[in-house]
Amino acid sequence: MDRAAILDRATDSAKRSCKRTSRPASTWRQRLLLALATGLALTAGPALAVDGCVVLLCFAAPNWGAIPKCVPPIRRVLRDLALGRPFPICAMSGAGNTAGNQWASVPDNCPPQYTRAPDGINAVTATCDYSGAVSVNIAGSLWARTWWSMGGDTVTEFTPTAKAAMASYNTRFDQDYAVWFSLQPPPVDPSLP
Repeated sequence: MDRAAILDRATDSAKRSCKRTSRPASTWRQRLLLALATGLALTAGPALAVDGCVVLLCFAAPNWGAIPKCVPPIRRVLRDLALGRPFPICAMSGAGNTAGNQWASVPDNCPPQYTRAPDGINAVTATCDYSGAVSVNIAGSLWARTWWSMGGDTVTEFTPTAKAAMASYNTRFDQDYAVWFSLQPPPVDPSLP
Protein backbone atom coordinates (compact mmCIF):
# COMPACT_ATOMS: atom_id res chain seq x y z
CA MET A 1 0.00 0.00 0.00
CA ASP A 2 1.49 3.37 -0.96
CA ARG A 3 1.53 6.50 1.19
CA ALA A 4 -1.39 8.15 -0.64
CA ALA A 5 -3.63 5.16 0.05
CA ILE A 6 -2.58 5.13 3.71
CA LEU A 7 -3.32 8.87 3.96
CA ASP A 8 -6.80 8.40 2.43
CA ARG A 9 -7.54 5.47 4.71
CA ALA A 10 -6.36 7.33 7.82
CA THR A 11 -8.45 10.40 6.93
CA ASP A 12 -11.59 8.34 6.35
CA SER A 13 -11.06 6.38 9.54
CA ALA A 14 -10.54 9.53 11.62
CA LYS A 15 -13.67 11.18 10.15
CA ARG A 16 -15.84 8.09 10.75
CA SER A 17 -14.59 7.77 14.30
CA CYS A 18 -15.35 11.42 15.10
CA LYS A 19 -18.81 11.35 13.44
CA ARG A 20 -19.84 8.34 15.50
CA THR A 21 -18.80 9.93 18.77
CA SER A 22 -19.87 13.52 18.01
CA ARG A 23 -16.47 14.81 19.05
CA PRO A 24 -15.38 18.36 18.19
CA ALA A 25 -13.22 19.10 15.12
CA SER A 26 -10.05 19.45 17.22
CA THR A 27 -10.35 15.78 18.27
CA TRP A 28 -10.82 14.80 14.62
CA ARG A 29 -7.61 16.65 13.73
CA GLN A 30 -5.73 15.00 16.60
CA ARG A 31 -6.85 11.57 15.48
CA LEU A 32 -5.93 12.37 11.89
CA LEU A 33 -2.43 13.50 12.90
CA LEU A 34 -1.97 10.40 15.04
CA ALA A 35 -3.14 8.14 12.20
CA LEU A 36 -0.84 9.92 9.73
CA ALA A 37 2.15 9.69 12.01
CA THR A 38 1.51 6.00 12.62
CA GLY A 39 1.05 5.29 8.92
CA LEU A 40 4.21 7.12 7.93
CA ALA A 41 6.21 5.43 10.66
CA LEU A 42 5.08 2.01 9.47
CA THR A 43 5.83 2.67 5.78
CA ALA A 44 8.90 4.88 5.97
CA GLY A 45 11.52 2.12 6.03
CA PRO A 46 15.23 2.91 6.20
CA ALA A 47 15.10 6.06 4.08
CA LEU A 48 18.39 7.38 5.44
CA ALA A 49 20.30 4.11 5.26
CA VAL A 50 22.96 3.79 2.59
CA ASP A 51 22.89 0.63 0.50
CA GLY A 52 26.27 -1.02 1.06
CA CYS A 53 26.08 -2.85 -2.29
CA VAL A 54 25.52 0.38 -4.23
CA VAL A 55 28.37 2.02 -2.34
CA LEU A 56 30.68 -0.94 -3.07
CA LEU A 57 29.89 -0.80 -6.79
CA CYS A 58 30.25 2.98 -6.95
CA PHE A 59 33.60 3.05 -5.13
CA ALA A 60 34.88 0.37 -7.54
CA ALA A 61 33.78 2.40 -10.59
CA PRO A 62 36.33 4.22 -12.77
CA ASN A 63 34.93 7.61 -11.69
CA TRP A 64 32.01 7.50 -9.24
CA GLY A 65 31.55 11.29 -9.48
CA ALA A 66 30.62 10.96 -13.17
CA ILE A 67 27.81 8.48 -12.41
CA PRO A 68 24.71 10.42 -11.27
CA LYS A 69 23.24 7.46 -9.32
CA CYS A 70 26.50 7.11 -7.36
CA VAL A 71 26.85 10.70 -6.17
CA PRO A 72 24.10 10.80 -3.48
CA PRO A 73 24.96 7.48 -1.77
CA ILE A 74 28.71 8.17 -1.84
CA ARG A 75 28.23 11.69 -0.46
CA ARG A 76 25.99 10.23 2.23
CA VAL A 77 28.45 7.52 3.27
CA LEU A 78 31.31 10.05 3.35
CA ARG A 79 29.21 12.32 5.57
CA ASP A 80 28.37 9.34 7.79
CA LEU A 81 32.06 8.37 8.06
CA ALA A 82 32.96 11.95 8.97
CA LEU A 83 30.39 11.72 11.78
CA GLY A 84 31.97 8.49 13.04
CA ARG A 85 29.30 6.13 11.75
CA PRO A 86 30.31 2.66 10.51
CA PHE A 87 30.81 1.80 6.87
CA PRO A 88 27.76 0.06 5.34
CA ILE A 89 28.02 -3.60 4.41
CA CYS A 90 26.82 -5.55 1.39
CA ALA A 91 25.69 -9.04 2.29
CA MET A 92 25.25 -10.00 -1.39
CA SER A 93 28.70 -9.01 -2.63
CA GLY A 94 30.14 -12.51 -2.76
CA ALA A 95 33.36 -13.92 -1.37
CA GLY A 96 36.30 -11.54 -1.46
CA ASN A 97 34.29 -8.50 -2.58
CA THR A 98 34.37 -6.03 0.29
CA ALA A 99 34.83 -2.39 1.13
CA GLY A 100 35.73 -0.69 4.37
CA ASN A 101 37.07 2.52 5.83
CA GLN A 102 40.40 3.05 7.53
CA TRP A 103 41.38 6.35 9.13
CA ALA A 104 44.36 8.15 7.61
CA SER A 105 47.54 8.52 9.63
CA VAL A 106 50.97 9.90 8.82
CA PRO A 107 53.25 8.31 7.71
CA ASP A 108 51.74 4.81 7.59
CA ASN A 109 48.38 5.43 5.94
CA CYS A 110 48.65 8.57 3.83
CA PRO A 111 50.04 8.86 0.31
CA PRO A 112 53.21 10.99 0.17
CA GLN A 113 51.67 13.58 -2.16
CA TYR A 114 49.00 14.31 0.45
CA THR A 115 51.30 14.36 3.49
CA ARG A 116 52.08 17.81 4.83
CA ALA A 117 55.32 18.16 6.77
CA PRO A 118 55.33 20.43 9.78
CA ASP A 119 56.37 24.01 9.06
CA GLY A 120 58.60 25.95 11.37
CA ILE A 121 60.11 25.28 14.74
CA ASN A 122 56.76 25.18 16.60
CA ALA A 123 55.09 22.60 14.34
CA VAL A 124 54.11 19.41 16.10
CA THR A 125 53.43 16.63 13.60
CA ALA A 126 52.91 16.00 9.93
CA THR A 127 49.31 15.84 8.70
CA CYS A 128 47.40 14.15 5.91
CA ASP A 129 45.13 16.08 3.54
CA TYR A 130 42.58 13.27 3.85
CA SER A 131 40.77 11.90 6.88
CA GLY A 132 40.38 8.32 5.75
CA ALA A 133 40.45 5.84 2.91
CA VAL A 134 37.77 3.47 1.68
CA SER A 135 39.45 0.33 0.34
CA VAL A 136 37.59 -1.85 -2.16
CA ASN A 137 38.61 -5.48 -2.59
CA ILE A 138 37.50 -7.44 -5.64
CA ALA A 139 38.00 -11.21 -5.66
CA GLY A 140 40.06 -10.89 -2.47
CA SER A 141 42.56 -8.34 -3.82
CA LEU A 142 42.75 -4.59 -3.40
CA TRP A 143 41.09 -2.88 -6.38
CA ALA A 144 40.94 0.78 -5.38
CA ARG A 145 41.37 3.06 -2.40
CA THR A 146 39.35 6.29 -2.25
CA TRP A 147 40.87 8.90 0.02
CA TRP A 148 38.27 11.26 1.52
CA SER A 149 38.32 14.43 3.61
CA MET A 150 35.85 15.85 6.12
CA GLY A 151 35.05 18.59 3.58
CA GLY A 152 33.89 16.03 1.01
CA ASP A 153 36.92 16.00 -1.31
CA THR A 154 37.95 12.59 -2.64
CA VAL A 155 40.64 11.09 -4.83
CA THR A 156 40.84 7.45 -5.91
CA GLU A 157 44.01 5.39 -6.09
CA PHE A 158 43.52 2.46 -8.49
CA THR A 159 45.76 -0.62 -8.37
CA PRO A 160 47.64 -1.72 -11.51
CA THR A 161 45.13 -4.60 -11.86
CA ALA A 162 42.18 -2.19 -11.81
CA LYS A 163 43.86 0.14 -14.31
CA ALA A 164 44.51 -2.77 -16.69
CA ALA A 165 40.88 -3.89 -16.46
CA MET A 166 39.37 -0.46 -17.18
CA ALA A 167 39.49 1.42 -20.47
CA SER A 168 39.61 4.74 -18.62
CA TYR A 169 39.56 5.92 -15.03
CA ASN A 170 39.97 9.07 -12.93
CA THR A 171 43.72 9.82 -13.03
CA ARG A 172 43.82 12.62 -10.44
CA PHE A 173 45.68 10.47 -7.88
CA ASP A 174 48.39 9.58 -10.43
CA GLN A 175 48.68 13.18 -11.62
CA ASP A 176 49.03 14.48 -8.06
CA TYR A 177 51.73 11.88 -7.41
CA ALA A 178 53.63 12.86 -10.59
CA VAL A 179 53.62 16.53 -9.57
CA TRP A 180 54.77 15.69 -6.03
CA PHE A 181 57.50 13.39 -7.34
CA SER A 182 58.80 16.05 -9.76
CA LEU A 183 59.25 18.45 -6.83
CA GLN A 184 61.38 16.05 -4.78
CA PRO A 185 65.12 16.70 -4.57
CA PRO A 186 67.24 14.28 -6.59
CA PRO A 187 68.64 11.34 -4.64
CA VAL A 188 72.10 11.79 -3.23
CA ASP A 189 74.72 9.42 -4.65
CA PRO A 190 76.49 7.93 -1.58
CA SER A 191 79.65 7.28 -3.61
CA LEU A 192 80.20 11.01 -4.24
CA PRO A 193 82.27 12.99 -1.72
